[in-house]
Amino acid sequence: MALSRKKVRYDGKHYQLPLPDGPGKALQLTVHGARQDLPVYIASVGPKNLELTGEIADGWLAIFFAPDYAPESLAYVKAGREKVGKTMEGFDVVPSMGLVVGDDLAACAEPLRPNAALYIGGMGSREKNFYNQLAVRMGYADAAAKVQNLFLDRKYREAAAAVPPAEFVDSTSLIGPKERIAEKMQAYAELGVTTLSISPSGADMDQRIAALRTAVEALDLAGVGE
Repeated sequence: MALSRKKVRYDGKHYQLPLPDGPGKALQLTVHGARQDLPVYIASVGPKNLELTGEIADGWLAIFFAPDYAPESLAYVKAGREKVGKTMEGFDVVPSMGLVVGDDLAACAEPLRPNAALYIGGMGSREKNFYNQLAVRMGYADAAAKVQNLFLDRKYREAAAAVPPAEFVDSTSLIGPKERIAEKMQAYAELGVTTLSISPSGADMDQRIAALRTAVEALDLAGVGE
């Protein structure tokens, strides 16, 4: 998307900017950014929106990006790119992932389960929750239903405990020692991931900073960073 630096006006069938006979005035940016073109990223989940993301956006902000299911999601994005005569070249695939460093995988997964439960169980209604539907498409239908029922019944701890740690959390996060995290980074790069958005977990800021440092070391070890 390019910054035109023109005044914002729109005269459409249903909307007009500024409002006719109103006090508003057409405004324009008074600041000058470092670049003329602003990339557009879309955080899409469902198949149709994934295709739209490939069609009109410069990048995809992915959630619950798992190696076993990622190719299916990326296929929709690629289909959108093909509709407008584009390839995946230059398109930014950006999964958001929790990060916990440690040797005990079960312990590492534990702090990430409440966030997964929030999305799968609480982001929407019982009838319409796009994250729950994503978990179903990923093969976790029974767990997704259980998490949602518990969460909507306000049993938040039980909902978090119902998130499969060794399957769902591990496959959609960066957990474990440095070497294991490096291996997962290599696997994600092979799938087409170009950027990782990492959210480190820890008891305090020092632990989270230490986790980020380990992630940087893992990236160097993986050999997939720029």
